[in-house]
Amino acid sequence: MVKKGNGLGGSPVEIQRRGRPNTWGIRTPFHFDPAQGKKIRYWIGREFGTKTEAQRALRKWLTDHEAGKVVARSDVKLGEWIDKWFAGLRVEATTRAGYEPKIRLHIKPHIGAKKLRDVTDDDLDALYRMLETVPCATNKGKPLGAKSVRHVHNILSGAFDAAVTKKLIPVNPAATANPPTIRQIKSQQRKFVTLDDAGTARFLADIWTPCGRRGCGPLHYCTRDAPLWTTYTATGVRRSEALGMMWDLIHWDECAIELEWVVVEVANKSVLRRLTKDGDDNAIIYVDQALMSVLKVQRDRQQMWKEKLGSLWVDQGLVFARDGYMPRKGGITPGGPQDAGQVSARWRSTRERLDLPERFRIHDWRHSKVTNDLDAGENPVEVSANVRHHSPGYTMAQYGKRRVEGARKLASGTAQRIGLGKIS
Repeated sequence: MVKKGNGLGGSPVEIQRRGRPNTWGIRTPFHFDPAQGKKIRYWIGREFGTKTEAQRALRKWLTDHEAGKVVARSDVKLGEWIDKWFAGLRVEATTRAGYEPKIRLHIKPHIGAKKLRDVTDDDLDALYRMLETVPCATNKGKPLGAKSVRHVHNILSGAFDAAVTKKLIPVNPAATANPPTIRQIKSQQRKFVTLDDAGTARFLADIWTPCGRRGCGPLHYCTRDAPLWTTYTATGVRRSEALGMMWDLIHWDECAIELEWVVVEVANKSVLRRLTKDGDDNAIIYVDQALMSVLKVQRDRQQMWKEKLGSLWVDQGLVFARDGYMPRKGGITPGGPQDAGQVSARWRSTRERLDLPERFRIHDWRHSKVTNDLDAGENPVEVSANVRHHSPGYTMAQYGKRRVEGARKLASGTAQRIGLGKIS
């Protein structure tokens, strides 16, 4: 006679099969499941060949449960888990702003309905291949690039890691998935555009030349951004770092500038926050006295705006604050941080007006400065330190690719030292 289970678990049960030998099954004892918040039991297995095998499986389950290795029996969907994980994620607002659209547009619509515990590395591989090949409406009708797909993978990996920690799944399926490789990402990266020193000098002369039209003067739009563009060319700082410069962090006598604040875009708004790039919480750059003179010009212009606007100016101590040129009702208050997107738009207009390369971005001033400094034979250690790279090796690997003359001088010096020219 077939023994029926009493529902308490812990006792092997013989299960009658038709057309094949009977099997043995065994359930867990009642135990608390943190994922469901209640006591449950479930079948460990129903296809054991013998009673001994079933008992052995129960002993293993009890040992794993005692050691905390048994995962929760949750039916939570991947999309639900990612929402919960993302809500509690402790990251910068800019990082959160980068995660949100990828979760909403590229993860949840495709695999968000699958149970968290059922997602496999094959599912993730299929997602990555689909994102790389299927046109995306939010990417101008083109598939996502390798770097974006890799970012999707990193988000999923973080969410699955958290699920493993919470014992909702036994392993992280992203650990064995195959996202785009670093080599594939690099192969798709566009080569940055640079201007040499001569081109930079011409640019500086052009942006400081008044237009001479009616109303032209210190506060006219024609040279409105000249101090800001000059700061980018002379220092190689990032867009956000220049916009976050503070007057009380400029050390006039030492010709040094502390970079403690940045202006970044979060949810289509430009906000001021502390600098956290690369963990550099005490970033100081050293500049020439000539740039200090440019900053004094900026200070004088800002003082003119303060006097002109009066109480409308809300001083936040920013060097490149929003000025009083064409203020919009409900827009950024004069004296506050500039809209980073509008700064980039003004740069594109300047680039077109001065006939600069079409793809030349604000960030390419950083590339230009580092490349030109290395080409001029400057000390790579100092070049790297002043743009706050994590190592001179990184600087050389990224920017030291155009040093043809330097390489030739090195080869010539080596030949002279070892007497290579004396060989007939």
